[in-house]
Amino acid sequence: MEKDLSAVAGDTAHGNCVIGVDGGGTKTVAWLARRTPSGGFAVLGKGEAGPGNPRAAGFEPALENLGRAILAAFSSASLHPGAVRSACLALAGAGRESERTRIHEWACRQRVASSVKVVNDAEPLLAAGTSSGWGVALISGTGSLAYGRNAAGEVARVGGWGYLFGDEGSAYSVAVAGLRAAAHLADGRGRPTVLLERLLARIGGGQVQRLVEVIYQEGFDRSSVAKLATAVLEAADEGDAVSVDLLRQAARELAVMVEVLSVRLRFVADDLPLALAGSWLLGATLLQELFLQELHARGIRPRIQRVSEPVAGAVQLACLG
Repeated sequence: MEKDLSAVAGDTAHGNCVIGVDGGGTKTVAWLARRTPSGGFAVLGKGEAGPGNPRAAGFEPALENLGRAILAAFSSASLHPGAVRSACLALAGAGRESERTRIHEWACRQRVASSVKVVNDAEPLLAAGTSSGWGVALISGTGSLAYGRNAAGEVARVGGWGYLFGDEGSAYSVAVAGLRAAAHLADGRGRPTVLLERLLARIGGGQVQRLVEVIYQEGFDRSSVAKLATAVLEAADEGDAVSVDLLRQAARELAVMVEVLSVRLRFVADDLPLALAGSWLLGATLLQELFLQELHARGIRPRIQRVSEPVAGAVQLACLG
């Protein structure tokens, strides 16, 4: 894909254009925009591709999806691809210097922009979801991460350790917990729950061993597992006690992440700007209610802004570049 992107880029320059990218565990979204005289931006084209998390999807697949999303944004704008003035690539799994360097080098080879900024996927949420650019950003989608910046410019993060030993409160972690509860019920060592029935229905029916056949088959990746979390949510909405407990535990984990950042960055607990994002969290009303309860129990009463398009924050950061 590197060869394809650089080949079509040629020497065409879009001097007043910027690119913002939001890459997560399920999809990568790119916006091509033009800076406006007022200091804002006008979106020209939007593109989408597969997972953009290099740690979860692998670096080569993630970079390939990054390139595809950018090309699709140019296509959507009916513009020939070329180098723009600046780009902000906000990717899950790009929180460490070694990861950012590798992605930055790719963007330079591709001649994506004259100036390229690579950040984690939570940083643009503060630009998109807080009026002052400081506060806490919480993402709970396929994975999870909390990121904060205070008025003094100090930054900190909690979570973001990946699906093997992190991602608490995420769709993936809830789905795995639901599968575990279903397996325990099948063994006769778990509490009564409708999850076994619901999860079997999600994978096309069959006996309990069908879970093993489907979940462990080649191609049934982390994103596919995460999608099963909606079975837990639906069961909880109908009053299944096990499912409610799983959601409450997820809410507790997310609240603790926010609490730790609030203390570490010395925020005022009853006046905390909190930007929320991630298709799992934003799409789960009960989880949001339980999360807010957990925050209140810790004395935190945030000013919440839900960010449905985190890529807008990446575009805003690109405009500053």
